[in-house]
Amino acid sequence: MRTQITDLIGLRVYTESGVYVGEVEDIVLDIDAKRIDGLAIGSLNKDLIDVKKHKGIRIPYRLVKSVSDVVVLRNIPAMFKGSQME
Repeated sequence: MRTQITDLIGLRVYTESGVYVGEVEDIVLDIDAKRIDGLAIGSLNKDLIDVKKHKGIRIPYRLVKSVSDVVVLRNIPAMFKGSQME
């Protein structure tokens, strides 16, 4: 199934365990490799990310487990502050 890359913008991002991370604000492309390199995430969950220091974060696309109505990230221990993702 093919979709437009712009369909990713605005999707809510969650961890595998269902913790809200933020919303996709932009897509980072690797033009030479013709692939998505990462997702720029905004509207960050203040419990996971120190919002005072960051307006957004970039998640490498290799950490994306699935994309549908939402984006699901693979659980990576110590990826965010605290042990929210364990």
